[in-house]
Amino acid sequence: MYKNLYLEKVGKDAKNAVSDLSKLDEKKRNIVLKQFCIYLKIYSNLILKANKKDVLKAKKNKSASYERLKLNKEKIYQIRQSVIEIIKLKSSVGKILSSWKRPNGLVIKKLSIPIGVIGVIYESRPNVTSDVSALCFKSGNSVILRGGSEAFHSNKILSDLFRKALKKKNCNPNSVQFIKNKDKSNVDYLLSQMVKYIDIIIPRGGKNLIKKVRSKSKIQTIGHLEGICHVYINADANLNMAIEVVKNAKMRNFNICGAAETLLIDKKCLKTHCKPILNELSKLGCKIIGDQIIRKFYSKKIKTAKLKDWKTEYLSPKISIKSVNGVEDAIEHINEYGTFHTDAIVTNNKKVAKKFLSNINSSIAIHNASTQFADGGEFGFGAEVGISTEKLHPRGPVGLDQLTTYKYILEGKGHIRK
Repeated sequence: MYKNLYLEKVGKDAKNAVSDLSKLDEKKRNIVLKQFCIYLKIYSNLILKANKKDVLKAKKNKSASYERLKLNKEKIYQIRQSVIEIIKLKSSVGKILSSWKRPNGLVIKKLSIPIGVIGVIYESRPNVTSDVSALCFKSGNSVILRGGSEAFHSNKILSDLFRKALKKKNCNPNSVQFIKNKDKSNVDYLLSQMVKYIDIIIPRGGKNLIKKVRSKSKIQTIGHLEGICHVYINADANLNMAIEVVKNAKMRNFNICGAAETLLIDKKCLKTHCKPILNELSKLGCKIIGDQIIRKFYSKKIKTAKLKDWKTEYLSPKISIKSVNGVEDAIEHINEYGTFHTDAIVTNNKKVAKKFLSNINSSIAIHNASTQFADGGEFGFGAEVGISTEKLHPRGPVGLDQLTTYKYILEGKGHIRK
């Protein structure tokens, strides 16, 4: 592959910025973030003007991402609030996570450190530019942003304002870099030829984007492919609670990765719980797909669930419903068809809840609450770079603390090994 001089420079600048970031204390980083908040307020009309270009293009192309793209005064306020929450958080960078002394007197310390250069490839939502930039900067990482072309002008103005804040406070502006060249070949180059510059790639977007990143990247990735999330209604579930949790988990926002895609109802409570829950979903315009047993307990005509439905992330007002024979059957189904994202149980039986939470393989396991709490902001992280379903670090919402790694420091007094 040809040498992309533009991206090579971006990579070198990002690497150099990490060194400069290591010289900044947390107070200085917060000063920069406060300045960024000021610019978000001062230049809000400029942001809206840039966003309008993206929105008009999306309307012209009849893009489904129109609503996710659109900014207004309220959304800009929310973006600022996310940055303010990040400012309030205590960074774990440079902290002694643990330490111990060996019998020979050698002292070993485990120290948290930044990851280094983080590449983020994402789609649609302009707030990602702000959230990711703030999280990476505060955690001592430099970031290379490659947003989707559909939000180009919105992403550019937000990254420009962050760089403006960096310059204002005499910090290296290359701590945050936005790839302004829209050529799609840049993504391939970023993934396959930037190993010496980028430490981690984080994809944030739809299934196709994440699949492409995972298949082409020679750099380690953090993220999730699909969010096939489940809610299991146990026999000891309070009916009103079950109704509210299911409604929220599916219909609050059905096109996010934390939306419930499959509902499991215990056979022991089908008579009391099935019809009321499904009626409420139906009232909200949710299309129901059920197995043969569910169809017997629900009078309205519904489509019969097939094997592919248990493997489908709908991201639409549609849900597959299966009857299960107890908590073991629910766990087995989730571990077979789930994607290690987020799964919930509704029950008043603490023993059953403990068994469920302990045995499902999900990165986020929930008791008596909606799956839509699978979000960094809801976890108190201020914001998130994304959700990770990886088995190794990090798992779940990737926030400030998750953007760190660690190293061991050994302190001796002339120790030599025998």
